[in-house]
Amino acid sequence: MNGCLITLVIVLLTNSVVAQRQPDRVYMEGIKTVKLFQQNDQQSIPLIKLGSADQLELHFDDMAAYPRNFFYTYQLCNADWTPALLNPFDYIRGFVQNRLSQYRMSSIALTRYIHYQALLPDRSAVPTKSGNYLLKVFLDGDTSKLAFTKRIMIVDDKVNIGARIAQPFNNSLIRTHQKIQVTVATKDLNIMSPQQQTKLVIIQNNRWNDAATGLQPAFIRNNVLEYNGEQDALFPAGKEYRWADLRSFRFSSDRIDRIDKTAQPNLIYIKPDLVRNDLRYAFFNDRNGWNEIGTTESINPWWQGDYAYVTFTLLPPNAKPFAGKEVFITGEFTGNQAGDSSLMEFDTEKGLYKKTLFLKQGYYSYNYVTKDKNGVTVRSDPALTEGNYWETENEYLILFYFRPLSGRHDELVGITRLNSRNLGSGF
Repeated sequence: MNGCLITLVIVLLTNSVVAQRQPDRVYMEGIKTVKLFQQNDQQSIPLIKLGSADQLELHFDDMAAYPRNFFYTYQLCNADWTPALLNPFDYIRGFVQNRLSQYRMSSIALTRYIHYQALLPDRSAVPTKSGNYLLKVFLDGDTSKLAFTKRIMIVDDKVNIGARIAQPFNNSLIRTHQKIQVTVATKDLNIMSPQQQTKLVIIQNNRWNDAATGLQPAFIRNNVLEYNGEQDALFPAGKEYRWADLRSFRFSSDRIDRIDKTAQPNLIYIKPDLVRNDLRYAFFNDRNGWNEIGTTESINPWWQGDYAYVTFTLLPPNAKPFAGKEVFITGEFTGNQAGDSSLMEFDTEKGLYKKTLFLKQGYYSYNYVTKDKNGVTVRSDPALTEGNYWETENEYLILFYFRPLSGRHDELVGITRLNSRNLGSGF
């Protein structure tokens, strides 16, 4: 019996660790279109201010034919998304677990599903500390039946952050990369050791897997930290995102090649994408990887939007695969990460990469990136598929964490946003 209990504990702990290391991931088959954003703004990060009335909208679909009992809870995390060593009652005011009671069966749509939604935080469960939180949604009050996890950030503004975008010092990167320089005025924070007590994280276009972490201040002047290392915070600039307008399945938008309406769900084929790394840069307004659920022919897209199998194709040069590389399609709809759900397959007969995804009606932006098959490179790179151009418009999110000397988790005490078209932000 003791051996069985030990095995069970190990399994539960392993599941918890896996969930912590892979935030923003769907674990349960049949869960689709998970969206978490600031109220009424689908193109926003799940961020609220501590103690404010800010709320987040949670939406997701369950392909099951009947409503199920989904619950949620919050897990306080450190800056690197590892669990904080605190009891849930230390950072949640109210109930630790809460049921998602607002749901509706799909209507009009030919695809059957149950749509769940909620406004968070609910007054019955309010996070009381600043920092990173993992929203865990699970079945029947059993945390081992994990459906999906999503990141939430709660900020308590205690510092001023200034940032600017500059061209790298390295001549080989000056036309292809963007360098972020950050200045943090810590004001009254009691920082004895900036290297141990503070953490700076910089994220490009909401891609956490490619975030710049482990940054150390190059200069410390009184209460001001300057992050300006020569090799720090360098990001491939990429190129403006591609798009696919799928708000209507009746009429083909400019990027749709054809729609097979005899199949149910419909089969939609996006026009083949060409490699753009040798094309000259041209600016146009894009959505930097965000997707927006919407329809042109119904009132409420959340439970009236339909689903289709959408096939994306990329035509490599000479119809041959990239040597030693794997190709991924990235955007919010693939979790903004180069992983199994976004890996494209190479069709040797047709000489192209393809990927079929089950998508809801909406507007999607995406691009293609590569990674080494041997796993040497950590960060994905659009150099072979899109090209890197210093002029590209990108969004950057800058997060500053602080841990007091007696603290047991990393507090989020500063945040700023930066757009490469504006070059600067903050003081």
